[in-house]
Amino acid sequence: MASYELCAFERRFEAISIVGAIENLSPYTLNVGFWLRDPNQWVIWPAPASGLERQDYLWQETCYEIFIGVKGEDYYREINLSPSEAWQAYQFEEYRYPEDMPPQVATDIELNSLKRTHYGLNVSLDLTEFMLKHKLKWQDLFIGLTAVMQTTQGQQLYAMQHSGAQADFHNKRDWLHVF
Repeated sequence: MASYELCAFERRFEAISIVGAIENLSPYTLNVGFWLRDPNQWVIWPAPASGLERQDYLWQETCYEIFIGVKGEDYYREINLSPSEAWQAYQFEEYRYPEDMPPQVATDIELNSLKRTHYGLNVSLDLTEFMLKHKLKWQDLFIGLTAVMQTTQGQQLYAMQHSGAQADFHNKRDWLHVF
Protein backbone atom coordinates (compact mmCIF):
# COMPACT_ATOMS: atom_id res chain seq x y z
CA MET A 1 0.00 0.00 0.00
CA ALA A 2 1.37 3.40 -1.01
CA SER A 3 0.48 6.57 0.89
CA TYR A 4 0.69 10.24 -0.02
CA GLU A 5 0.33 13.40 2.02
CA LEU A 6 -1.92 15.72 0.05
CA CYS A 7 -0.73 19.32 -0.22
CA ALA A 8 -2.94 22.30 0.48
CA PHE A 9 -2.98 24.77 -2.41
CA GLU A 10 -3.00 27.66 0.10
CA ARG A 11 -0.41 27.39 2.86
CA ARG A 12 -2.72 28.87 5.51
CA PHE A 13 -4.64 25.59 5.40
CA GLU A 14 -1.72 23.44 6.45
CA ALA A 15 -3.44 23.11 9.84
CA ILE A 16 -5.64 20.55 8.07
CA SER A 17 -3.72 17.53 6.81
CA ILE A 18 -4.91 14.74 4.55
CA VAL A 19 -3.15 11.47 3.75
CA GLY A 20 -4.37 9.15 1.01
CA ALA A 21 -3.42 5.48 0.67
CA ILE A 22 -3.84 3.35 -2.45
CA GLU A 23 -3.99 -0.42 -2.72
CA ASN A 24 -4.82 -2.54 -5.75
CA LEU A 25 -6.28 -5.96 -5.17
CA SER A 26 -6.19 -8.49 -7.95
CA PRO A 27 -7.61 -8.60 -10.35
CA TYR A 28 -9.66 -5.35 -10.59
CA THR A 29 -10.34 -3.85 -7.16
CA LEU A 30 -8.94 -0.46 -6.12
CA ASN A 31 -9.04 0.45 -2.44
CA VAL A 32 -8.33 3.99 -1.25
CA GLY A 33 -8.33 5.40 2.25
CA PHE A 34 -8.25 9.08 3.19
CA TRP A 35 -7.11 10.15 6.67
CA LEU A 36 -7.97 13.67 7.78
CA ARG A 37 -6.44 15.63 10.65
CA ASP A 38 -8.45 18.75 11.52
CA PRO A 39 -7.44 19.86 15.03
CA ASN A 40 -9.28 23.20 14.71
CA GLN A 41 -12.52 21.52 13.55
CA TRP A 42 -12.71 23.76 10.47
CA VAL A 43 -14.13 21.20 8.01
CA ILE A 44 -17.84 21.52 7.21
CA TRP A 45 -19.34 18.06 6.67
CA PRO A 46 -22.21 17.38 4.24
CA ALA A 47 -25.43 15.85 5.56
CA PRO A 48 -25.63 12.06 5.24
CA ALA A 49 -27.07 10.71 1.99
CA SER A 50 -29.94 8.24 2.02
CA GLY A 51 -27.58 5.48 0.96
CA LEU A 52 -24.70 4.74 -1.37
CA GLU A 53 -26.25 6.69 -4.21
CA ARG A 54 -24.79 8.43 -7.22
CA GLN A 55 -25.05 12.22 -7.04
CA ASP A 56 -23.66 15.02 -9.17
CA TYR A 57 -21.90 18.18 -7.99
CA LEU A 58 -20.40 16.55 -4.89
CA TRP A 59 -17.34 18.82 -5.27
CA GLN A 60 -19.50 21.78 -4.19
CA GLU A 61 -19.23 20.44 -0.64
CA THR A 62 -16.46 18.57 1.17
CA CYS A 63 -15.47 15.79 -1.21
CA TYR A 64 -12.58 13.41 -1.85
CA GLU A 65 -11.63 12.56 -5.43
CA ILE A 66 -9.73 9.87 -7.31
CA PHE A 67 -8.48 10.41 -10.86
CA ILE A 68 -7.57 7.37 -12.95
CA GLY A 69 -5.34 8.00 -15.96
CA VAL A 70 -4.05 5.57 -18.57
CA LYS A 71 -0.43 5.80 -19.73
CA GLY A 72 -0.18 6.96 -23.33
CA GLU A 73 -3.91 7.76 -23.57
CA ASP A 74 -5.94 10.96 -23.27
CA TYR A 75 -9.08 9.49 -21.65
CA TYR A 76 -9.48 9.27 -17.89
CA ARG A 77 -11.98 8.84 -15.08
CA GLU A 78 -12.84 11.05 -12.10
CA ILE A 79 -14.48 9.54 -9.03
CA ASN A 80 -16.09 11.87 -6.46
CA LEU A 81 -16.60 10.53 -2.94
CA SER A 82 -18.58 12.43 -0.35
CA PRO A 83 -18.37 11.90 3.40
CA SER A 84 -22.18 11.83 3.11
CA GLU A 85 -21.56 8.42 1.46
CA ALA A 86 -22.84 9.60 -1.94
CA TRP A 87 -20.54 9.11 -4.91
CA GLN A 88 -20.21 9.58 -8.67
CA ALA A 89 -17.85 8.54 -11.48
CA TYR A 90 -17.25 10.67 -14.59
CA GLN A 91 -15.58 9.96 -17.93
CA PHE A 92 -13.47 12.34 -19.96
CA GLU A 93 -12.10 11.77 -23.48
CA GLU A 94 -9.25 14.23 -22.90
CA TYR A 95 -8.39 17.14 -20.59
CA ARG A 96 -11.75 18.38 -19.23
CA TYR A 97 -13.53 17.27 -22.42
CA PRO A 98 -16.38 16.94 -23.03
CA GLU A 99 -17.21 20.13 -21.20
CA ASP A 100 -20.69 18.99 -20.11
CA MET A 101 -21.84 20.07 -16.68
CA PRO A 102 -22.29 17.85 -14.87
CA PRO A 103 -19.68 15.74 -16.67
CA GLN A 104 -20.67 12.53 -18.44
CA VAL A 105 -21.29 9.68 -16.01
CA ALA A 106 -18.89 6.72 -16.26
CA THR A 107 -20.84 3.48 -16.00
CA ASP A 108 -17.72 1.29 -16.31
CA ILE A 109 -16.66 1.82 -12.68
CA GLU A 110 -18.75 0.49 -9.80
CA LEU A 111 -18.70 1.02 -6.08
CA ASN A 112 -17.96 -1.97 -3.85
CA SER A 113 -18.10 0.02 -0.61
CA LEU A 114 -17.87 3.57 0.70
CA LYS A 115 -17.66 4.34 4.39
CA ARG A 116 -17.04 7.51 6.34
CA THR A 117 -14.90 6.71 9.35
CA HIS A 118 -13.84 8.63 12.46
CA TYR A 119 -10.53 9.40 10.67
CA GLY A 120 -11.75 10.03 7.11
CA LEU A 121 -13.12 7.85 4.34
CA ASN A 122 -12.56 4.37 2.89
CA VAL A 123 -13.64 3.30 -0.58
CA SER A 124 -13.40 0.14 -2.63
CA LEU A 125 -13.98 0.46 -6.38
CA ASP A 126 -14.62 -2.26 -8.96
CA LEU A 127 -12.65 -1.39 -12.12
CA THR A 128 -13.47 -4.68 -13.92
CA GLU A 129 -15.49 -3.24 -16.79
CA PHE A 130 -13.19 -0.23 -17.26
CA MET A 131 -10.03 -2.35 -17.33
CA LEU A 132 -11.46 -5.15 -19.51
CA LYS A 133 -13.08 -2.75 -22.01
CA HIS A 134 -9.75 -0.97 -22.56
CA LYS A 135 -7.57 -4.11 -22.13
CA LEU A 136 -5.69 -2.56 -19.19
CA LYS A 137 -3.35 -3.95 -16.58
CA TRP A 138 -2.52 -2.22 -13.30
CA GLN A 139 0.82 -1.02 -14.68
CA ASP A 140 -1.09 0.88 -17.42
CA LEU A 141 -2.79 3.10 -14.83
CA PHE A 142 -1.75 6.10 -12.78
CA ILE A 143 -3.76 7.65 -9.97
CA GLY A 144 -4.31 11.12 -8.60
CA LEU A 145 -5.81 11.77 -5.18
CA THR A 146 -7.43 15.11 -4.39
CA ALA A 147 -9.84 16.68 -1.91
CA VAL A 148 -12.12 19.69 -1.77
CA MET A 149 -12.58 20.85 1.80
CA GLN A 150 -15.34 23.29 2.63
CA THR A 151 -14.27 24.91 5.88
CA THR A 152 -15.27 27.70 8.21
CA GLN A 153 -12.26 29.52 6.73
CA GLY A 154 -13.34 29.05 3.10
CA GLN A 155 -12.82 26.37 0.48
CA GLN A 156 -9.44 24.67 0.25
CA LEU A 157 -8.07 22.31 -2.39
CA TYR A 158 -5.67 19.44 -1.69
CA ALA A 159 -3.76 17.29 -4.17
CA MET A 160 -0.70 15.05 -4.39
CA GLN A 161 1.05 18.12 -5.81
CA HIS A 162 0.04 21.44 -7.39
CA SER A 163 2.33 22.05 -10.36
CA GLY A 164 0.46 25.01 -11.86
CA ALA A 165 -0.20 28.60 -10.84
CA GLN A 166 -3.84 27.59 -10.23
CA ALA A 167 -5.16 24.47 -8.55
CA ASP A 168 -6.16 22.02 -11.30
CA PHE A 169 -7.15 18.51 -10.30
CA HIS A 170 -7.41 17.48 -13.99
CA ASN A 171 -3.70 18.13 -14.57
CA LYS A 172 -2.30 14.64 -15.15
CA ARG A 173 1.26 15.59 -14.19
CA ASP A 174 -0.04 15.89 -10.60
CA TRP A 175 -1.32 12.29 -10.55
CA LEU A 176 1.68 10.64 -8.97
CA HIS A 177 0.77 7.04 -8.12
CA VAL A 178 1.87 4.30 -10.52
CA PHE A 179 1.60 0.55 -10.06
